[in-house]
Amino acid sequence: MAELLKGGAVAAALNEKTVEIVNDLKARGIVPTLCIVRVGERPDDLSYENGAVKRALAVGVEIKKKVFPADVSEKELVSAIEDIDRDGSVHGVLMFRPLPRHINEARVCNALVPEKDMDGVTDLSMAGVYAQKPLGFPPCTAQAVIELIDHYGIDLTGKNVAVIGRSLVIGKPVAMMLIKKNATVTVCHTRTKDVAGIARRADIIVAAAGSAGMVTKDFVREGQTVIDVGINWSEEKQKIVGDVDLDAVEGAVERITPVPGGVGSVTTSVLMRHVAEAAARSAK
Repeated sequence: MAELLKGGAVAAALNEKTVEIVNDLKARGIVPTLCIVRVGERPDDLSYENGAVKRALAVGVEIKKKVFPADVSEKELVSAIEDIDRDGSVHGVLMFRPLPRHINEARVCNALVPEKDMDGVTDLSMAGVYAQKPLGFPPCTAQAVIELIDHYGIDLTGKNVAVIGRSLVIGKPVAMMLIKKNATVTVCHTRTKDVAGIARRADIIVAAAGSAGMVTKDFVREGQTVIDVGINWSEEKQKIVGDVDLDAVEGAVERITPVPGGVGSVTTSVLMRHVAEAAARSAK
């Protein structure tokens, strides 16, 4: 049976470090503050927001909220983001996406200055990921994958990693971050031939396709580590499941992250760490 790489221990370690940074900043009169920008009342946004607020309370990060109706105009939203840019008391911004279709999401996201971009939504933040420079911050979920790998002492040097998924939220940035740690990365997507074969040859699989249970026993072999980033609702099982068929795969690999309780449980801790780091950067 595979070792379960649970996210709780990773989150706890991150929180401990974040509290140290926050307390040091508060002793200097700086209160790390996150502004949550939400348009509408999407259930998944509200769920993540509640988790973020609880995490913020636990580590001492202040929360502000800017909530808009679903029919907010693009002009009003951009104006609000520009106001936040100028607000010296706000160190980081979490903006929920996708935005309503009548809004140019790229324009709104790039109205945010990268130093306050906590979740890699701006072009400059993504450029920072690719160029390995501190321009903003990487997406929290992609960073959570790296934090989990680091916490469990998984050496990536020279390892072959198959990343399944090429989104700007997870697939592409996490591939760049894995390369930074000297892994050899293959990014698989809907047009890739023989994804299962590529995955079997890898030492590590990062499943981030957003497709429930797509990684089956045919994708894996003994000795592998499988990082499941997927969060999907299964009508059949009436519960949240990952991109990996855990029941089929767990007995065939060495290590695997559960869903829920794996990568997803680390993301809000990464978010708060980003806020604390942004506040520390601004203090310099």
